[in-house]
Formats: sequence, structure tokens, C-alpha cells
Amino acid sequence: MTTRHGTFATSLGDLLFVAEGEAITGVYFPGHRYPPDPEQVGDDLGAEPGDTVLAEAARQLREYLRGERTQFDVTLAPAGDEFSQQVWALLQAIPFGATTTYGELALRLGNRALAQRVGQAVGHNPVSIIIPCHRVLGADGSLTGFAGGLDRKRELLRLEEPEPAEAGRLF
Repeated sequence: MTTRHGTFATSLGDLLFVAEGEAITGVYFPGHRYPPDPEQVGDDLGAEPGDTVLAEAARQLREYLRGERTQFDVTLAPAGDEFSQQVWALLQAIPFGATTTYGELALRLGNRALAQRVGQAVGHNPVSIIIPCHRVLGADGSLTGFAGGLDRKRELLRLEEPEPAEAGRLF
């Protein structure tokens, strides 16, 4: 399988999309907290490449950012250990417009003491937005770390927020 990447302009900045074969393996922000290893992103296809897998993922993400999409329909293959894969699967089950906490995710994995480890897996999610790590908040409902920065996390949560909730928002 050929690994390759391209950059697509979005309202959140130029995002780096990485694919291997028919699957998306990464979506990264400019200044991403945990950027991909340059040796693992494959060939650089440039800005707005015609690669169908990369272009489709970018199209769907742009639709999401315009409020035209609430779910993604692309094949994903993020690389990570078994625990991270379990956490990322839980993230994908968080509905559009909903949030959860690291502690709640740890409880779903069977042990609240795993909250810090869950936080590490969430923070190292390689497929930003499509695997919705932005939907995870601190135990007190506060915005906590996000690989793309808290301003972007806030914007993503606003995008998903129902209008009545937006009126009472604290952040």
C-alpha cells in the first residue's frame, strides 16, 4: 500500500491529510501538538492533490466545517496500540453535538483510574476531527488540551452546538 499526503485549505487552516491505500491514517493541524513522523507520511502530493482518497476526506471535512455534514464516511486506519484503538473507537461513538469526559471514557473501559491514560490516547489521536477528540472535556466541563489548540477546539464545539445550548454557553 502506498502512503502519501496532501495539504488542503480549510476554515481551520491548511490541514495535512495522510492516507495509506484506501484509508485515511492522519489529519493534522498546522502546529499540531504531536505531528506525524515525516518518514511515515509518504509521498508529498502537494496542495489540493487529485488523489481520490485524500480529496474525498477533505471534501467531507469541509462540508462538516460548513455545517453541512454531521458524520464522516471515509475508511480510517489510524496506527496505534490496542488501548489507543479502543479509546479512538469510543471517540467515534460520541454523537455529533455531544461531549464526554476522560473519566467517563475510562469508566466505559472498565476502570476510572485509566483517565490519564485515556487522555494520552485522546491527545495522540492521529485523525483529528474525523475521530472527534474535540468532544472530550475536563471533569468539570472545561476545555482541556487539544492538538490543534483550544481556539480550534472551541470552534469545533460551537459548530456542533445546538442553538438553545449556545445561548447559555460559558466558554
